[in-house]
Amino acid sequence: MTLLETLTHRHTTKAYDKSRKIPADILSQLLEALRYSPSSVNSQPWHFFVAENDVGKARIAKATTGIFSFNAPRVLDASHVIVLCARNTLSPDYLEALAKQEQADGRFATDEARELAHKSRSGFVKIHEELGDVPTWAQKQTYIAQGFLLLSAALLAVDATPMEGFEASILEKELGLKEKNLTPTVIVSLGYHSDADFNARLPKSRLPEQSVFTTL
Repeated sequence: MTLLETLTHRHTTKAYDKSRKIPADILSQLLEALRYSPSSVNSQPWHFFVAENDVGKARIAKATTGIFSFNAPRVLDASHVIVLCARNTLSPDYLEALAKQEQADGRFATDEARELAHKSRSGFVKIHEELGDVPTWAQKQTYIAQGFLLLSAALLAVDATPMEGFEASILEKELGLKEKNLTPTVIVSLGYHSDADFNARLPKSRLPEQSVFTTL
């Protein structure tokens, strides 16, 4: 499919075929899409929990109770489910780990270049620390990763469901997120839709171009 065909074919899946599993090579590509997602100053302020079996999915589904119970089947019946979490802080140790990884990956020609990049990123983090919005900043970057995951899934003919409808406090307790300095931002189910997925048969509906674009 062309990119436009992929974009118009992609939809938020409402029901999954529980019998169908994502092949390992496809899943690997989807996880790499998350890992290679862009972020401000390459801060990578995220962590991803991947549920590959019924036990893992059941743990995540605990957060889809009460008013969010409609999302439980979309967690339990999917092939895989990913919890995208944002970091609450970016500590000096974490920033140093980023710099070491960049150096190991050959991004710096000199020690001076490494120090300049590290100083620049630390400066951006300090700005957000002073503004008191590091968690919000990190969550914005995590949504970029979600976008990369959704598009990558569509390109690989994998269905997906992004969900904010869950009890964050339950998920925090279940996965020990507070101790890990993480906030659950969004859940994405992945797999293949079933015949019960009414949304797969509906046409796309978006505002017209003149409503969303202004040429300067």
